[in-house]
Amino acid sequence: MIPEIRIGNAVVRDGGSPFVIAEIGVNHNGDLDLARRMVIAARDAGADCAKFQTFRAERVATLAAPKARYQLRSTSPGETQIEMLRGLELAEGHHRELMRLCDEVGVVFLSAPYSEEDLAFLVSLGVRALKIPSALLVEPAMIRAAARSGLPVIASTGMATLAEVDEAVTTFHAAGGRDLVLLQCTTDYPAPVGDANLRAMRLMREAFGVPVGYSDHTPGTAAIVAAVALGASVLEKHFTTDRTLPGPDQATSSDPAEFRAMADAARDAWRALGSGRKEPAPAELPNIVGMRRSLVAGVDIPVGTVLAPGMLVAKRPATGIPPRDLDRVVGARARVAIAADTILEWWMLDVAPGGPA
Repeated sequence: MIPEIRIGNAVVRDGGSPFVIAEIGVNHNGDLDLARRMVIAARDAGADCAKFQTFRAERVATLAAPKARYQLRSTSPGETQIEMLRGLELAEGHHRELMRLCDEVGVVFLSAPYSEEDLAFLVSLGVRALKIPSALLVEPAMIRAAARSGLPVIASTGMATLAEVDEAVTTFHAAGGRDLVLLQCTTDYPAPVGDANLRAMRLMREAFGVPVGYSDHTPGTAAIVAAVALGASVLEKHFTTDRTLPGPDQATSSDPAEFRAMADAARDAWRALGSGRKEPAPAELPNIVGMRRSLVAGVDIPVGTVLAPGMLVAKRPATGIPPRDLDRVVGARARVAIAADTILEWWMLDVAPGGPA
């Protein structure tokens, strides 16, 4: 049985309504006021959670580290990665302000630490969960530190093989970790829809017995809807208030209208899945009588006549003998004269033993 995981007031449940994360990430550009506006906008766009990144540039990259290919498309090629990262940091005080704001407006505050020091700081803030980014999934020290926190952990699996995910899950549990969610992810910005590989999400659910979800970098909502259909209980998508803002992730993020469309489509897809039981929907019940049919006299049937198939037709409404009982009606004798186009009822017939009287 897949465990249920509580994150603040939210519950991540296998088969439950998806927990929707707005990945603000570094789109605030280090500006607290912009970050605050993004939290409000994400809440208004349907997010359950506003997610950030917690790091210090010097702990993330060396002075010589080049920018990623996608970062070069949207930032100055003359700027080094560490210079870019310095401008994207959130101060410790900013974290406290943003966590307080998230509590006030009713969304979960979440952040991805990029070092054990960052992780310890988030734990000291009293965060309700931790996010492990794809790049750190293969670092056992980070996985152990997250497990020892005792907090629920949401881990992205971009770039990872199943064996690497297995190693991370084993490490997490061996270090005392309990609540874990695995997200299928394709680490490319934007990622082609054909690279989403959503069936891997279902594979991880079966292999590791944990809730699964999807961190989406594709355009549009098709992959998100398909992920929900395959059982995603957590969804994550990059979010910004304005894709023309400077920064490495703005251009491939969803603006509020796009995010709202995604969140609505995801929740509609979840509702469309239904209970899994084959039964009429409540809205169908009033339609049964009008849409289904009854056995009807196709001709005038005198009293005492033995009914034959050629005397009978099926017509709406379903207020009389149902067509599935045709074999019990054929061979019965008419107790009364039955006019053509009359809906047959059991009292009109002498039926064979075992049938209704």
